[in-house]
Amino acid sequence: MSASSAFNDEKGGSSSVGEPEYGHDPASGGIFSSDYKRHDDLKEMLDSNKDSLKLEAMKRIVAMIARGKNTSDLFPAVVKNVACKNIEVKKLVYVYLVRYAEEQQDLALLSISTFQRGLKDPNQLIRASALRVLSSIRVTIIVPIMMLAIKEAASDMSPYVRKTAAHAIPKLYSLDPEQKDQLIEVIEKLLADKTTLVAGSVVMAFEEVCPERIDLIHKNYRKLCNLLIDVEEWGQVVIINMLTRYARTQFLNPNMNESLLEEGSDKTFYGSDEDEDEEEEEKENKAEAPMAKRKPYVMDPDHRLLLRNTKPLLQSRNAAVVMAVAQLYFHLAPKVEVGVIAKALVRLLRSHSEVQYVVLQNVATMTIKRRGMFEPYLKSFYIRSTDPTQIKVLKLEVLTNLANETNISTILREFQTYIKSMDKDFVAATIQAIGRCATNIGEVRDTCLNGLVQLLSNRDELVVAESVVVIKKLLQMQPEKHSDIIKHMAKLTDNIQVPMARASILWLIGEYCEHVPKIAPDVLRKMAKSFTNEEDIVKLQIINLAAKLYLTNSKQTKLLTQYVLNLAKYDQNYDIRDRARFIRQLIVPTEKSGALSKYAKKLFLALKPAPVLESPFKDRDHFQLGSLSHLLNAKAGGYQELPDWPEAAPDPSVRNVEVKDSVPEWTKCSSREKRKEKKVEKPFYSDSEGESGPTESADSESDSVSGSEIGSGIGQSGSASESEESEEGSESEEEEEEEEEEKVKKTTKKELKKPVQESESEQSSEEEERKRERKSKPRKSDSESESDEDEDSESESSQSDSEDSESEAEVKKKKKAAESKPPSKPVKKESKKEKKEMSLLDFDDFEPAPSPQVTPLNSFLSSSLVNDLEGLSLSDAVLSPATLSPSSALKSYELLHRIRGEGLSVEYCFSRQPFSPDGNMVAVQMQFTNNASSEAKSLHMEDVKLQSGMRVKEFTEIELLPAGETASAVMGIDFCDSTQAANFQLCTHTRKFFVSIQPPVGELMRPVFLTENEFKKEQGQLMGMNEISEKLTLDAKCRNEHAIVQRVTAAANLSRVPCGSDKECRFAGRTVTSGSLVLATVATKEDAAAQLTVNCEKMVIGTMLVKDILLALTQ
Repeated sequence: MSASSAFNDEKGGSSSVGEPEYGHDPASGGIFSSDYKRHDDLKEMLDSNKDSLKLEAMKRIVAMIARGKNTSDLFPAVVKNVACKNIEVKKLVYVYLVRYAEEQQDLALLSISTFQRGLKDPNQLIRASALRVLSSIRVTIIVPIMMLAIKEAASDMSPYVRKTAAHAIPKLYSLDPEQKDQLIEVIEKLLADKTTLVAGSVVMAFEEVCPERIDLIHKNYRKLCNLLIDVEEWGQVVIINMLTRYARTQFLNPNMNESLLEEGSDKTFYGSDEDEDEEEEEKENKAEAPMAKRKPYVMDPDHRLLLRNTKPLLQSRNAAVVMAVAQLYFHLAPKVEVGVIAKALVRLLRSHSEVQYVVLQNVATMTIKRRGMFEPYLKSFYIRSTDPTQIKVLKLEVLTNLANETNISTILREFQTYIKSMDKDFVAATIQAIGRCATNIGEVRDTCLNGLVQLLSNRDELVVAESVVVIKKLLQMQPEKHSDIIKHMAKLTDNIQVPMARASILWLIGEYCEHVPKIAPDVLRKMAKSFTNEEDIVKLQIINLAAKLYLTNSKQTKLLTQYVLNLAKYDQNYDIRDRARFIRQLIVPTEKSGALSKYAKKLFLALKPAPVLESPFKDRDHFQLGSLSHLLNAKAGGYQELPDWPEAAPDPSVRNVEVKDSVPEWTKCSSREKRKEKKVEKPFYSDSEGESGPTESADSESDSVSGSEIGSGIGQSGSASESEESEEGSESEEEEEEEEEEKVKKTTKKELKKPVQESESEQSSEEEERKRERKSKPRKSDSESESDEDEDSESESSQSDSEDSESEAEVKKKKKAAESKPPSKPVKKESKKEKKEMSLLDFDDFEPAPSPQVTPLNSFLSSSLVNDLEGLSLSDAVLSPATLSPSSALKSYELLHRIRGEGLSVEYCFSRQPFSPDGNMVAVQMQFTNNASSEAKSLHMEDVKLQSGMRVKEFTEIELLPAGETASAVMGIDFCDSTQAANFQLCTHTRKFFVSIQPPVGELMRPVFLTENEFKKEQGQLMGMNEISEKLTLDAKCRNEHAIVQRVTAAANLSRVPCGSDKECRFAGRTVTSGSLVLATVATKEDAAAQLTVNCEKMVIGTMLVKDILLALTQ
């Protein structure tokens, strides 16, 4: 049979992909035949001289492996092709060998020389595959060869091969742990790698081989933080978990002064975002300057760097990454910042049930210590009928943990519906949850008890039994108040058959027999009758009940007790026989009985502490959240303990990286200390242009950009990526002003100490002056200066984004140096007034490097213009919508027609004025007209029907409306950012009319004032799914700017945003209820074409708004 015919047979035969493989002889039983000729055609194809046939055979073999079929008998035929010249065949052979090398070690050993040749192959994929196969052959003889191969691959040019080397390290370590020291050297080398491809894999190797060697992480800490965002998802998970443990050993607990933090501002957290040399200066100054006002805890900048760089990953599509960041924030972040993870975790609850299970386990642990974090998302934990039982039970756990005085009524209402479920385990868990709510919240204890007592009449025996067990625990807290419940439960002994419930009732009656003195003996009489048929747990409680009644009421129960003890004496269960003998000796004193019988009453009727109903997740947080150990609540193999916070902060300088001159400029690490020294020796911008030439790298340029130019002596420079990330910092404006003032003080000190260039000293004094001006203008809006800062930081990040474009950076630098020459000529210090006039020149282009500090507005405007603006208040609160929205006629809507209203007609309009009783409500102005011949009395609202979350503030009653007169009233409606109608009855003294008010989407917002820069910044943050764009052709009457503005503001309650371009109109507003930002842009083009863009956090509102504005502009 030729190779080609075999190929054709196989193609058309029964072994083709997707078909079951049977024996060739139909009578041989097919599946059960031993068929020794299986895969012969594939073997012939692999032995063929044609690469195409070999490739086809390998493809089919790999496809069979993917389908889970055993192809190990082809190993010899495949191994022969390991030296094949065809790269495609070679790759597939390597894939096959990785799968079977461990099973067929002897044969794999024969091809080791080929793998070693493969390690020198020019193709990186072949080199990586050869290493992967070599490390899969688990034979101790080849350990030295593997070690050599890993060392060579760790120095490979290709990051993919270096990644494979990192993967091979744990394999070799598991094969021969004695190689640990050599492997640690390779790990140390790979940790210094700057590519994102390698980072995750090498950290995984570090975790497997030497997780205790945190000293290897010190120098790479900042690099790992900065690379984190670009590493592949599973690498991110590994790095975040490792950095969580690292941070717990290197930084102080941010919640050490919780009381101080609750009183004070967030300054202690956000104030530490400066660069490290500043941090060190602070430490020096602590001794000399009076630091009484400073909080005792100041967050380490590296700690802040980690929190800042992981925060964006909460939006990752991978649930494991979100979970990893959530556990990092829970274990490391200050309490006030942990809240950001709640929204991300709630988002994961929309995922598969497996993901939900893990997330809910962690949320249940978090809610015990940080309840407030998840309270706003209470409804997300409501149970759906489609949820699996284990998810339902976990959601119950979370709801019980979140229960407090304010939300307990809604939670108990939810629990009432859950009790009707068909899922019995879930119903039992719900009843236990009600019991826990009752013990934790005293105010609802009686309500819960009454509810549980009502459940005792439920038809379902399991519900009744579980209720009895929970009631028993609740009654122990205050039994004297609830003797009637004990009586009620005593009656249930006839009906309830569940052993645990019967045992609980008997225990209650025995324990509190003095509260039910008449009923208890009767219960014992009934139980004595059925003693022999009861379960063991019930028999034990009957004996206990008999003993307690004998001690308290021996007249009535003496004979009964003896009868029960005699029955127990001959019971089949030895526990019951032992208990009966023990109790008889204890309560019936005889000559032989010892001293204990005197204390029988104290033993049996001692006061018992009420049981504490605790969450099963109470002490689970000592395991690292998100770990398997936490999930199982038991230490799993390979689990690394989460270290305790150190008492004193270890030396932060261990994370500083020295810059080696021999290393090319672009690979320099961001050592701030070294750069600081450099800058002191030779300022970055010297007098001669030549000095700021190509000697400085793009990296150091970005550092100087991110630094402050207050004075030449300070090198407050951070790495490029840190300056990028500074946009994400959520510092408040006042804090930044305070920080800048401190910086100014430090620089002035330094100016006194050291002679510096006059141009720069002048510049620093200008900065100081600007800051003082800004401090003296408290009414100037925060948002303006923030946006200026953001524009600066955006320009820096765009400069520092690509390290490779060095030449561009140098060209920019030369230009800047040239431009900065005129203002930097040596001049004598002038008076403050003259400096103020000079501020016209302080554009970004003229400065040696843009500063990330908040640039005050007056650095862009002339002093006269600043003085004009000074009187204006630009804060959102002061600007009323009336001043912001153009005075267009408000559209009226008919609420009640005069015919339907029997002469009474009502119209309403949205006044667009703030509704003074409640800022979250939309003001609706109503006009009542009485067209009838008789007067209308007592106009008011009744029977308001609203969707969940909506609220209404009714208008004040109109007592009398004479015929032919009109009256107006204002009501407020909180539409909860939706266009759902508010339905109610409009009543007169004789009639009721059903009416409804439905708002257009444009009326659900209020205008806000934004500067152009703020608008751009906010628009940049609302991209992707939050942006909706539509092309349109403008109506003939709507071709000029004035008409567009008029129509857009008529359609939506937005304010105009100033814009530099005359072809763009911008509008901004916030939704009334949630304050979500709404941005609209109309960009006009030629021939009446235009593009409408709406950016809004709430996508539904954005979509509806686009339709309304399109309609307004095209009709």
